[in-house]
Amino acid sequence: MCGINGAVGLKNISELLFEGIRNLEYRGYDSCGVALMNKTRLILKKDVGGVEDVYRKHNVLQLQSNIGIAHTRWATHGKVTQNNTHPFASNDGNFAVVHNGIISNFRPLRDQLQKEGFKFSSETDTEVLAHLLEKFYKSSRDIEKAFVKVLNLIEGTYAIAFISSHLPGQIFCARRESPLMLGIGDEIKFVGSDFSAFIDHTKNAVILDDGEYAILSRDTYVVKNLLSREEITKPITKIEWDSETSRKGGYPHYMLKEIYEQPQTISNALDLEASGLDEIVELFAKSKNSYLLGVGTTFYVAKYAKYVFSQIAQEFYPSISSDEFRVLTNLNKQSLVFSASQSGETFDTLSALKYAKSKGARTAAVVNVMGSSIARLVDKVVLQGSGPEICVISTKAAVSQMVILTVLAMKLALKKKAITRKTYNQHMRALQELPEIIQGILNERSGFIHRLAHKYSGTRNWLYLGRGVYYPIALEAALKMKEVAYVHAEGMPGGFLKHGTLAMIDDDVSSIVFVPPPEDKSLYEATLHSIEEIRARSGFVLGIHFTEQGKNGALYSEELILPKVPPLTAPLIQLVIGQLFAYFTATSLKRNIDKPRSLAKSVTVA
Repeated sequence: MCGINGAVGLKNISELLFEGIRNLEYRGYDSCGVALMNKTRLILKKDVGGVEDVYRKHNVLQLQSNIGIAHTRWATHGKVTQNNTHPFASNDGNFAVVHNGIISNFRPLRDQLQKEGFKFSSETDTEVLAHLLEKFYKSSRDIEKAFVKVLNLIEGTYAIAFISSHLPGQIFCARRESPLMLGIGDEIKFVGSDFSAFIDHTKNAVILDDGEYAILSRDTYVVKNLLSREEITKPITKIEWDSETSRKGGYPHYMLKEIYEQPQTISNALDLEASGLDEIVELFAKSKNSYLLGVGTTFYVAKYAKYVFSQIAQEFYPSISSDEFRVLTNLNKQSLVFSASQSGETFDTLSALKYAKSKGARTAAVVNVMGSSIARLVDKVVLQGSGPEICVISTKAAVSQMVILTVLAMKLALKKKAITRKTYNQHMRALQELPEIIQGILNERSGFIHRLAHKYSGTRNWLYLGRGVYYPIALEAALKMKEVAYVHAEGMPGGFLKHGTLAMIDDDVSSIVFVPPPEDKSLYEATLHSIEEIRARSGFVLGIHFTEQGKNGALYSEELILPKVPPLTAPLIQLVIGQLFAYFTATSLKRNIDKPRSLAKSVTVA
């Protein structure tokens, strides 16, 4: 949600600030703005629209400055208007502030400031910060003291950065439950919501923790504890990602690039160090009750894992959406909570994990961002190594997590002798063959999927159906269609049809059915029965299946035939098809592929 970028250096930083905030645009793209210091005078430029549009409209790159802050917004408080765009200036024009998160007590603070004569130009919670800084500075004549007083007064979540004409060579910043990190260069220092803000210029990062604030200048930086105001020595984190990997590399959209990167990310997942996975397996083995946790796409990853652990390891672990976690769980010191998160900053998942820890439960997670809040919070973490995922829509990170959870289920099954070493090796071979199979499908089937998606892009209602482990695949594939194409798509178990949904089958409702390989006999036959129920009512069915041309062909209005694969990996291949179908539908409808309306990559607010 929203992106913060700041830089202070020896030379003009206008272009660096532009590059950084453009790299963060996937976090928020309703509007953006920048505050620069011209000697001892603050200049603010902000507007509705994308980063490049706003910078061009206001000629921001023509401005000269060696210190500034920038922000790209995803609206939470107040509509998408120029007045509601960050940064916000104090009434006296001496402070400029950007903020991610939600100040939960901003209304009484705003009311009090208005009584004292402060004028507000926006509907946002953030504007109170600028006016509070002005107010407390006037009484103390000390910016750091004023900042600490503001931080102790406000409630809620925040990542804050500000500059002031009173100290024109310094950036002040702080965080509470919203990600913020420093980039440490030789003669330049950065602050950003994530590594993308400064990865082109330094790979040395200092990750702020909750209850910490920092002060940066060109040559130095200091991190302090909010309560004691004492200096903290923080380790330097080396960023492993290469900035080039976050660029499109010739693809028209990041989403397509990231779909095509899935063979490599699966290989990366299978190359993870065994000892780290074994430690997670040991936690599962020792726990008396375990939960699988996620929200949005990662909730469907957790649901997928529920089936995999049940089928392979003969263990039932409930999958719970992070936002419902508190009301559904019964936790104690013998519990394990395993979460999935791409960003490692998802607010609902962080809150659930903190709640679990407060109850004494053990915690573990698979995440894609090193140094993220979840990675540092849990007892054990698996860093999946999928590389940066820039598109708001998650594809490669989710599939990688499904592969990792499959391996964990296999390892647990082997440990408790639910499967033999021979079966384990067979499963592992199937996973190791998966990257090449997916690569072949991407190379050979993409054109056909494109044609199908374009042909049926006018369809306004889709049912996505799957039985067993194909049910979470149906849910996740339907979510991709909703997210990127803005088309109504509903995932459900195939057996649910006859309990009400068959009444919806008509010319306006079409179905996509994920059919298992025939070797998975009972699931395969049950899925065919669901298709027959739809076809008996003259419903349209796009069948995605693994049987040869013509076999059961009369069941399908359209069919997409996939190469023969083991049942273990068949659902993952079907999900890749679902991703491509959503992508090509969205391109046919001319949607904003990488930045869909109303969505943000990292949901860091409640």
